[in-house]
Amino acid sequence: MTELGPVAWPPAPIRTGRLVLRASEARDRTAFIELFASPEVGAYLGGPRPRDELERAVPEVPGRRPGFFVIDLEGAMIGVVTFDRRDAERPGRVHADAGQTGLGYMLLPKAWGRGYAAEACAAALDWFADARPGEPVVLCTQTANGAAMRLAAKLGFTEVERFEEYGAEQWFGVWSSVTPSA
Repeated sequence: MTELGPVAWPPAPIRTGRLVLRASEARDRTAFIELFASPEVGAYLGGPRPRDELERAVPEVPGRRPGFFVIDLEGAMIGVVTFDRRDAERPGRVHADAGQTGLGYMLLPKAWGRGYAAEACAAALDWFADARPGEPVVLCTQTANGAAMRLAAKLGFTEVERFEEYGAEQWFGVWSSVTPSA
């Protein structure tokens, strides 16, 4: 994935019923390391990263780039939602001739099972629809990740294809803010 193209960044914090989506801050560094070092979080993402490596590599303000939102619950980071340009060389395409923006998200295990991912991703997709009107968003996840598959359906992603990548079957879907005309 590469950085999301030009958008006004950072946007004003996005408030939902329980969460705030905001740009990252220095106070998020510890939670960021915990997120990427978590074996549970890394289960479908190629495994956890070594904590000592993260301590050395993570900058003072992690994830400070367009398309990277911290999910904040009551003043503390519980995860991230990201929009990234999908590498053209990877399998899975909606349009052969156009770049694609992929939705990604990760939450700390203590935040799982409470609907935070759905709430944060829905708010982020609303933001994206305003920032890049009419541009579709893609999502790719392992078919073995049942929670991610259910969330994709809940958010309104529709399957485009399945393929083998990273030694596992991948599900590739698309979401669009444009409602097809009847």
